[in-house]
Amino acid sequence: FLCSSCVSGIQMLSVQPDTKPKGCAGCNRKIKDRYLLKALDKYWHEDCLKCACCDCRLGEVGSTLYTKANLILCRRDYLRLFGVTGNCAACSKLIPAFEMVMRAKDNVYHLDCFACQLCNQRFCVGDKFFLKNNMILCQTDYEEGLMKEGYAPQVR
Repeated sequence: FLCSSCVSGIQMLSVQPDTKPKGCAGCNRKIKDRYLLKALDKYWHEDCLKCACCDCRLGEVGSTLYTKANLILCRRDYLRLFGVTGNCAACSKLIPAFEMVMRAKDNVYHLDCFACQLCNQRFCVGDKFFLKNNMILCQTDYEEGLMKEGYAPQVR
């Protein structure tokens, strides 16, 4: 979930030879390069507009940057520091927005939490899982639960 006031666009502009050089918001020197970046209503050398966390050049990683707590960040670091996707349906802890997740209907899970909630068996690609009473179950535990309730699954 991104705060719209935290997202700003980055424009790459050609420096016209007949215009007065602009000052860089990052290093305060005049921009004499062929191109400059415009972001946050300021002008920047391509090398000076960097993520405060990973130091990547923001003009190279996309056309947006993110600001919060006086930091200028790339999308990945903004989400890592400030974003959440919600709570894991198994452990109830927050899931950072950049993290890979598993989904079952409206439930979201950490990858490590996506396991049978009765026997803790982890699921592999292609394994069947069942969602019953908001719990993820392996096929064995699901079928045993049906037997206890008096409903035998149909086997063909």
